[in-house]
Amino acid sequence: MLGNRLFVENPSMKKYIANILTGIRIIFSLPLLFIPTFSVWFYAIYLFCGCTDMIDGTIARKIGTASSFGAKLDTVADFLFMLICSIKILPLLYIPAWLWGWIIAIAIMKICNSTFVFIRRKKLLSAHTLLNKITGLALFLLPLLLPFIQPIYNITILCTLATIATTQEVYYSAKNRDVF
Repeated sequence: MLGNRLFVENPSMKKYIANILTGIRIIFSLPLLFIPTFSVWFYAIYLFCGCTDMIDGTIARKIGTASSFGAKLDTVADFLFMLICSIKILPLLYIPAWLWGWIIAIAIMKICNSTFVFIRRKKLLSAHTLLNKITGLALFLLPLLLPFIQPIYNITILCTLATIATTQEVYYSAKNRDVF
């Protein structure tokens, strides 16, 4: 009880809580490299990191502490978490060449769009559309669904969502819509 009271009465701590959660995601992502993939510990840390990703931005907006630094830190944390999970999970999956081609095409579209937005706005930004959030959720669920659904089906659904989300993102960029 005392610890909770100290947190509430310490406004300087309150303004950093979202960034602390994001930092925790960065720190906890690193051990995933050394833990056996699909082990209980892997899934526990994976779920913990996913939860911090879901709540850090919500907390920042709710308590009015959202910042440019926090958004950048979140992007770094997301990238690191995704990279580490990709390094651990992708080599264990059978993915046909045509699906790899689709994944690469989506990545190229996202890179080109990010470059276009950077040139236009002079800063790195990522789109926060509903479709991007749904795609992110589907990507997060992928390792959790692997024991139940064959990877080719999961990844095909994920690529379909990502293609639609990326196309929407490109459209909004071209129209200079403010979703970044």
